[in-house]
Amino acid sequence: MWEHFHHEADIGVRGYGDSPAAAFEGAALALTAVITDPDMVVCREHVSIECEAPDLELLFVDWLNALVYEVATRRMLFQQFSVTLDGCRLHASACGEPIDIARHQPAAEVKGATYTQLDVHEVRPGKWRAQCVVDV
Repeated sequence: MWEHFHHEADIGVRGYGDSPAAAFEGAALALTAVITDPDMVVCREHVSIECEAPDLELLFVDWLNALVYEVATRRMLFQQFSVTLDGCRLHASACGEPIDIARHQPAAEVKGATYTQLDVHEVRPGKWRAQCVVDV
């Protein structure tokens, strides 16, 4: 589950799940939705991503920035995510396809995840939220 939230100049991405890993996956889908309708992206190729940080919040920003890097360098969009957390180490797979301008009609370019409104925590037992503002 994911959503966007209002920010004056940029846009916030937020993911929810029954674990931090699931919330990270939801936020990744929200990141794709800043660019295009995620339903327009087809899972054709898997990309592995690994990150490590001193805490979950910094790891979340690193995760989103790793996705931004993959979008920019591979010229791909992603629609399916599988995240595993081992403490503050992230192992993930993102599945997507090369950008097709005519079909995906990208609305914005995400330049990076920021520390603005950064928050990763358990909002109630068994329900996690991960969020931050992304620079567009």
